[in-house]
Amino acid sequence: MFSLDMFGFRALWSPFYFLTLAAILVAYYLIGYKYYSRFNGEKTTGKQAAFFTIGIITLYIIKGSPLDLLGHIAFYAHMIQMAFLYLVIPPLFIFGIPHWVWRRVLQLPIMKPVFTFLTRPLIALIVFNGMFSFYHIPLVFDVIKTNMWYHAGYTSILFVFAIAMWWPLINELEEYETISGIIKVGYIFADGILITPACALIIFADSPMYATFSDPQAWAQAMELCVPAATLAGLNLSGPEMFTSLSLIDDQQLGGVLMKIIQEIVYLIFLAHTLFSWFRSEQKVDALPNAIEPRTAE
Repeated sequence: MFSLDMFGFRALWSPFYFLTLAAILVAYYLIGYKYYSRFNGEKTTGKQAAFFTIGIITLYIIKGSPLDLLGHIAFYAHMIQMAFLYLVIPPLFIFGIPHWVWRRVLQLPIMKPVFTFLTRPLIALIVFNGMFSFYHIPLVFDVIKTNMWYHAGYTSILFVFAIAMWWPLINELEEYETISGIIKVGYIFADGILITPACALIIFADSPMYATFSDPQAWAQAMELCVPAATLAGLNLSGPEMFTSLSLIDDQQLGGVLMKIIQEIVYLIFLAHTLFSWFRSEQKVDALPNAIEPRTAE
């Protein structure tokens, strides 16, 4: 098998993407710890900074490291990317961005009605899972994977909808809370059910579904999204089999299984978080009458 090193440093480590994310992280710390008073904001907490920093690092690993290149070669790597990009990173950013920044952005005239609509629980569930499933229809998938603008546009919009999907479940702004308590448990289960058909379609298919992983010409076209054209022109490539020992169908099925496993782990974590938060809130409610009970006259 051949090594990914043949594609060069730029394709492996995406230096421009690294610099962009580094600049965002520097700006985050400057605003959060030094210049927040200029925006009438509050100092960023250590917990928020940790979440945001982990989110940025994870985003670079998913989209800027050799994993991104491998995601164009092996379908299982692509599905790992999808799982982290839409199920792990959005919650990290929601928790990591300070509350005053969320409020400032969401109070913008255009943002408020749009975001309020997209984060309605039923709308958020249907739109995100619908777009995720639509993306994995073979014809749609192959078109998007072979066009830089379609790929960047669709995955960016899907990321926004992923934030909208997570928002009703984990946002900490009381004025934007749409569901609470046990309803959040139902929301998590509904989300898991809606994402299952796309995973099942991939896992139980009896033949390779995607030309961008099975057809050498389509695969080479898809590789142009992450490898400079000049580099590809100097290589003699026949297909993904040059870099992996997995058969196409095994690779495809492994991708579906990994997506489902990661999804289940993430949802179980947030299910536990939701139940624990609900239990704590119920304890506070139960303790409230005792705390405000008037003193008897002596």
